[in-house]
Amino acid sequence: MGKIILTGDRPTGKLHLGHYVGSLRRRVQLQNAGDFDRMFVFMADVQALTDNADNPEKIRQNIVEVALDYLAAGLDPKLCTLYIQSQIPELAELTTYLMNLVTVSRVQRNPTVKTEIKMRNFEANIPLGFFCYPVSQAADILAFNATTIPVGEDQEPMIELTRELARRFNQTYGEVFAEPEIMLPENATARRLPGTDGKEKMSKSLGNCIYLSDDADTVWTKVKSMYTDPTHLNVSDPGHVEGNAVFTYLDAFATDQDFADFWPEFKNLDELKAAYTQGGIGDMKCKKLLNSVINRMLEPMRMRRRTFEQDIPEIFNMLKQGSDAARETAAQTMEAVKRAMQIDYFNDAALIQQQTEKFK
Repeated sequence: MGKIILTGDRPTGKLHLGHYVGSLRRRVQLQNAGDFDRMFVFMADVQALTDNADNPEKIRQNIVEVALDYLAAGLDPKLCTLYIQSQIPELAELTTYLMNLVTVSRVQRNPTVKTEIKMRNFEANIPLGFFCYPVSQAADILAFNATTIPVGEDQEPMIELTRELARRFNQTYGEVFAEPEIMLPENATARRLPGTDGKEKMSKSLGNCIYLSDDADTVWTKVKSMYTDPTHLNVSDPGHVEGNAVFTYLDAFATDQDFADFWPEFKNLDELKAAYTQGGIGDMKCKKLLNSVINRMLEPMRMRRRTFEQDIPEIFNMLKQGSDAARETAAQTMEAVKRAMQIDYFNDAALIQQQTEKFK
């Protein structure tokens, strides 16, 4: 089957730093390394509609925004297949078959589903499409026989369910699917970047994001308001780096070169942390450092984005070509699925002969 990467995002808004450190940065590295046979990256608009069914325009408007973020971050349609989930109808068909192999109680136990339901206040009235999206997500992966899924740690329960469904299908019908492995960010701090307000997760709905497309002034406005250490009232007070969003972001993004260029008093982040915890370092100086680090990282993306924005019809053309290529692969998988399930009636010569003999 080969080594195949698959990953994607819900197109409910522009991508932010949480997406970047959670998987996007790694995707670009993996794409450029060339160690995998194929790489699929998609916009999960069907999944996004599970909790935005009454506002499809939101999804429609953000398809191009996410595509621009992908290209600005360095994804290259010549090296990976970029496509839109809804344009691959085979995914819906595979989802239907996989639903027969999992119980309601198994989906209910999924901690990611529990968290998402609570976040969206769906406890009393859960849309069925939303409840079933873990199975849809499994179909997204299995339709391309992906072997490696680079995502944040919050998606681990989803990948485990996908592995279970692949195993169950193979045991029931015959070997068709590979069991995918999760690939977490190398930097453990980056696995779940908090919001600028210090809340556990950066989220568009909570308004605590720094977007990849934010300009320098907007980044500085957001960094200035970031949550730090509420007990660090005076510069001379000892500070705490645990739970301090500024230091979590520095863990995720700052390099020794950043310190050499922006704060040469310290060689690296460890030295700054030691000084901060002893007292004598102000939060605003730390925020200025973080602002410089983030803007240095984002500026090349902003420049690439502005270039791609000049030809939006070509963005749609690129997505159509990618979707056509992805559908071809998914269709091949579905042929194997139907053959294993013995529902490829018109291609089953043995069945046709058997029925012919039966009615002679």
